[in-house]
Amino acid sequence: AIRQYSGHFLSRSVQLSMKLIVRGAYVHSLSASQQELVEDGVVGVADGKIVFVGAGADAAVLAQQWTFQDAETIQLKRGQFLMPGLVDTHTHAPQYVFTGTGMDLPLLEWLSKYTFPTEARFADTDFAAAVYQRNVARLVRNGTTTACYYASIHAAGTRALVDAVVRVGQRALVGKVCMDRNSPPYYIETTADSLADTESFVKSVLDLKNELVLPIITPRFVPTCTAALMRGLGELAAKYDVHIQSHLSENVDEIELVRSLHPEQPSYSHVYDAFGLLTNKTIMGHCVHLSPEEIDLMRTRGAAVAHCPSSNFSICSGVASVRNLMANEIKVGLGTDVAGGASPSMLDAIRQALTASKVTFLQHGSAPFSVLEGLYLATLGGATAIGLQDSIGNLVPGKSFDALIVDLCVEDSPVDLFDSDTIEDIVSKFIILGDDRNIMSVYVAGKCIHQPSHC
Repeated sequence: AIRQYSGHFLSRSVQLSMKLIVRGAYVHSLSASQQELVEDGVVGVADGKIVFVGAGADAAVLAQQWTFQDAETIQLKRGQFLMPGLVDTHTHAPQYVFTGTGMDLPLLEWLSKYTFPTEARFADTDFAAAVYQRNVARLVRNGTTTACYYASIHAAGTRALVDAVVRVGQRALVGKVCMDRNSPPYYIETTADSLADTESFVKSVLDLKNELVLPIITPRFVPTCTAALMRGLGELAAKYDVHIQSHLSENVDEIELVRSLHPEQPSYSHVYDAFGLLTNKTIMGHCVHLSPEEIDLMRTRGAAVAHCPSSNFSICSGVASVRNLMANEIKVGLGTDVAGGASPSMLDAIRQALTASKVTFLQHGSAPFSVLEGLYLATLGGATAIGLQDSIGNLVPGKSFDALIVDLCVEDSPVDLFDSDTIEDIVSKFIILGDDRNIMSVYVAGKCIHQPSHC
């Protein structure tokens, strides 16, 4: 059955079909420097995974070769294209409550005035569940198929975030935030409770045996974590072989605070390393002010960077030189960093990353990113940063079908197309001008988890 994709709700058979063919334009990255834009291609999906990718002209031959003759087929029209799902490597789910506000202070003051009071409210599990349901839905609606979430210090509330992710069908890494010093009395843990709750949370997520959801060890950052807590978290990460996320070198005052707390270490990065928190499964947010020695250490350990340009601009932290990080073989993905970042949309993160690269060009002469390089950072770059590059990030046989169908011709589209627009123009217009109105279907592991007005 061949269906002209019109932006309306597809039949339930398409959503649940074991085999699916999408024919039309697609875009994805093969590496940081190699992107593919195909005007007429075909992608075959079975049991949630990509089985074949080829030229549209070969669709019938491929369908016969792979016994896809009875597969549902989505035929894309001009102005529509297929792309990998977006990967948000750094977002704070509780902060979604005050997204778009509180942009008047630098980091440390911002945490005290806005963040800690808001996150403390997530002791109320019902409140947490309600917020997280809306937060996850918003990210999915904006095309985020994978997210690295920071929750709050509350174990029950963090489990509510896992429940929200599982209910929607998003792919995610979820972490219970850990804080046992330099925090307000209404929002702090004991070291023992933090470690016990973290281990319990990690085990509960692993026990789900859900391949879409993983636990991630989450010390907030060095200033709010004692040596004992960081050491214990490093041991838990090693014991369960799980990911780690935190913040690193975001703000100059923060760096000075870490130096005063840990004069025994040569740098902020070395503090994490001393406690086993800098590994090839670590994703560090920001990394705006890394020294050459810290970059060497990050590369040696295989740690990744979640580049959060919107937040770095909004709370005046600085501008990370991503070209330099990548030239030094550091894995880099993009993060929205809600609510330091003003938008939960990864399209906004791409745009901010393009602007940040122009700032570093003006400052240091490093070449600014192209639109397609920005798309790499938000897809395969993010997948690589979180260690899932063998499973997601592009449209390659054997990978999970985590993908978006984009339509620039929908009613009320923020984008206008013209006869002269090439496929590259169409993709660029979506990245620079598009929004959630243009995202017509969101797939995770082959399952359609969002279509406008129907999910």
